[in-house]
Amino acid sequence: MTTSRCEIRKVIALTNPVSGHGAAIRAAEVAIARLHRRGVEVVEIIGDDAQDARYLVSAALEKGADAVMVTGGDGVVSNALQVLAGTGVPMGIVAAGTGNDHAREFGLPTKDPEAAADIIVDGFAETVDLGRIRDAAGAEKWFGTVAATGFDSLVTDRANRMSWPHGRLRYYLAMLAELSQLRLLPFRLVLDGTREIDADITLAAFGNTRSYGGGMLICPHADHTDGLLDITMVHSASRTKLVRLFPTVMKGTHVDLDEVSTARARTVHVECPGINVYADGDFACPLPADIAAVPGALRILRRAGDQ
Repeated sequence: MTTSRCEIRKVIALTNPVSGHGAAIRAAEVAIARLHRRGVEVVEIIGDDAQDARYLVSAALEKGADAVMVTGGDGVVSNALQVLAGTGVPMGIVAAGTGNDHAREFGLPTKDPEAAADIIVDGFAETVDLGRIRDAAGAEKWFGTVAATGFDSLVTDRANRMSWPHGRLRYYLAMLAELSQLRLLPFRLVLDGTREIDADITLAAFGNTRSYGGGMLICPHADHTDGLLDITMVHSASRTKLVRLFPTVMKGTHVDLDEVSTARARTVHVECPGINVYADGDFACPLPADIAAVPGALRILRRAGDQ
């Protein structure tokens, strides 16, 4: 674990205007006002879409900045990671989404944008790992929390195809539909290029951090500084068992069940026909893919003493 103190004089503020049904805009206004009161110069960015936002952040970084403040949910944090990974420029988070798994992992405020802004200005940065996904064509995507495949990704596929209803209800209906078609999927995993796992499983999750989906501890023992991915695999096609599994995931105790197995690896080659990878809640790529932990790829601004 590496920590450092940096002087924060100029911040790029990236905001997702739709996060939290508009809550991100209000949170950004409060946080930016706090930065100004503490003498910090702020460059505000709201992109037309994710690609435009990445371009604007990259262009602003070329002119110099001490940190990037990201306001919104895990999606906009993930978007910022595509720019910040490996640069050494620290990221601060003003959580204003529905899941906020990045903020939760690092003990950051989820309902207090002024406190979040103070953490950024104080400048205590921890160097942490990121996950990286490389698809069959060589394209790469960085992620901070968990990459999901199998049942989870099929539910998200279905939810994305639905135009109604909106919000979490759409996800729940998609989950019920996938439960009715629950089946084991033929996965092939190669861990660190040497250990091969050929198994029919329901889902496989690859965690750089512990939680996804707004606090579900799918990889409860993941450590964002150990240079490893925690892998959680569910081996049951029983609808009843899978439904009973969900409450245990909130506590992280599912890993003690017979139908769940775990592993750790620096790199994992993953194959399963017709299955997509979602990371930080966003589409990454179809399988096959190579997923890896990249040590020290990000600096994250945290409370002093929390590192």
